[in-house]
Amino acid sequence: MTFVVGENCIKCKLTDCVEVCPVDCFYEGPNMLVIHPDECIDCALCEPECPVDAIYSEDELPAGQEEFLTLNQELADTWPNITEMKDAPPDADDWREVKDKAKYLER
Repeated sequence: MTFVVGENCIKCKLTDCVEVCPVDCFYEGPNMLVIHPDECIDCALCEPECPVDAIYSEDELPAGQEEFLTLNQELADTWPNITEMKDAPPDADDWREVKDKAKYLER
């Protein structure tokens, strides 16, 4: 089993989760993070650290976000690994409550 970053991360890209990951399985894209499912050890440390509730166990993905399981795999294979916390994007707070953000995903 793996954890999955869902659409709440898009345009927020907060990196609190990266700090607690014992296996460095997060990867950084232009406007979100993803988890590499082959590297995740299902420790669940990242889930409570996410300030925007964007991380889910794969069997608890919200309805309509199932595609993010495949997206996390696909994007983790091409995006660079991130191992340290970074500053949030300057407009991250503006995006926290926005719904249906999948259309804003930058690859």
